[in-house]
Amino acid sequence: MIQQTKNWYVVYTKPRWEKNVARQLEQKKIEHYCPLNRVQRQWSDRKKIVFEPLFSSYVFVHLDDTEMLPVRQADGVMNFVYWLSKPAVIRDEEIIAIRRFLNEYENIRLEKAIVNVNDRVRITGGPLMERQGNVLEIRSKTVKSLSADPRIQHRRRSAENEHRDHLIV
Repeated sequence: MIQQTKNWYVVYTKPRWEKNVARQLEQKKIEHYCPLNRVQRQWSDRKKIVFEPLFSSYVFVHLDDTEMLPVRQADGVMNFVYWLSKPAVIRDEEIIAIRRFLNEYENIRLEKAIVNVNDRVRITGGPLMERQGNVLEIRSKTVKSLSADPRIQHRRRSAENEHRDHLIV
C-alpha cells in the first residue's frame, strides 16, 4: 500500500468560527492548528487574558488528499484556500515559524497598512506569510506583489493578497 504524504493546508472559515472549526476537527481526529494570540482585555471592572485567533477566518490542517472531504464537511468551513487552482500547500517551516513567533510574543496586533505601487512589503499573515516583494498593482480588494525566492536567485513569483491588513510596508 502506498503511503500518502501529509501536507499543511489552510481552510477559510465563516467569520469568528475558527475555534468552532478547530473543535470539530479535533472531534474528527484531524490534525489542525488554529494559532491563538494571548491578549489582555480590559473591562470596566477587571482585566482578563483571552485567546483570539491570530488569523481571522483561517485554520491550518495537516492531512493527505484522502482526508479533505471530512474537513470540507465541517460546519463553518467555507473552503480550502487555493493557489493556482489547487489547495495551497503550506510548508512545515511556515507552521513552525508561526508557532515559534507565538511562543515568543503575546498581545500581537495586525494593523492595516496603506500601500502604494512599488512599495516594498512583507506579508505577515495567510499562506504567504513572511514573503517579501514589491507592490505591482492595487485593486479594490487585492494587492498584487512580486517576490523573489531567496533560495533561488533567478526565481520570481507574483501573488495577489486579498487582505491588505496582512502587509507591512
